[in-house]
Amino acid sequence: MKGIILLSGLLAFSGASFAETAEEKGLAIAVEADKRDQGWGDQATISKMILRNSQGAESTREIRGKALEVEGDGDKSLTIFDTPADVKGTAFLSFTHTLDADEQWLYLPALKRVKRISSSNKSGPFMGSEFAYEDISSQEVAKYKYRFIKDDKFNGRDVFVIERIPQYVKSGYTKQITWLDKEMYQPLKIEFYDRKKSLLKTLTQHDYKKHVNKFWRPGRLEMVNHQTGKSTTLIWKSYKFNNGFSSRDFDRNSLKRAR
Repeated sequence: MKGIILLSGLLAFSGASFAETAEEKGLAIAVEADKRDQGWGDQATISKMILRNSQGAESTREIRGKALEVEGDGDKSLTIFDTPADVKGTAFLSFTHTLDADEQWLYLPALKRVKRISSSNKSGPFMGSEFAYEDISSQEVAKYKYRFIKDDKFNGRDVFVIERIPQYVKSGYTKQITWLDKEMYQPLKIEFYDRKKSLLKTLTQHDYKKHVNKFWRPGRLEMVNHQTGKSTTLIWKSYKFNNGFSSRDFDRNSLKRAR
């Protein structure tokens, strides 16, 4: 009996010494989510963005997008606005990096020039929407520190609730709280907290579908700014994979070629 008690005590001690901390568990979940979304190569999208002011008045923009997965670094993306007339031809190019500051450029057809987005301006609004420039970069694991908060349910689905702290010193956020679906390993809800640690925005992602039998993508995103009363809806009309894109499709000259 004494031997059994001693053995159980050793096992308990061994388990405690190897137990995951909240930070380790949060990171492990983020790594698994990233792993499950690797290998998509490239994608082309067509989407619609709906901007709403605090009174509920709406304006709509039609958008085309391209993205290229980059091994060993963050993804590259090109976003082109087709309507309305005042933004037609505007193009946005983003090179996301794992550890270094992202590189982003905006082509303004009215001025016929390319404007580089300052590294200190990533928290600014993207094309008047409630999405910031840093929101539309690929979310590389190394960009954040993580902490597992709890298991929970959201809209009837089992989720992990995780805190992530941006490591970019000029981020507009002090933290983000993510509700991550346990089946898809995709976010269903993200709360964004500003530099004063107040809740700034909430993003919810809806209507997920699996593409090429592997990659989950949302059909609709809703971003609500709690401090201004404004909101933005992003509706994805289509996704197409395996387009044969290369780095040449995402160089700075591609901004001026975008039509």
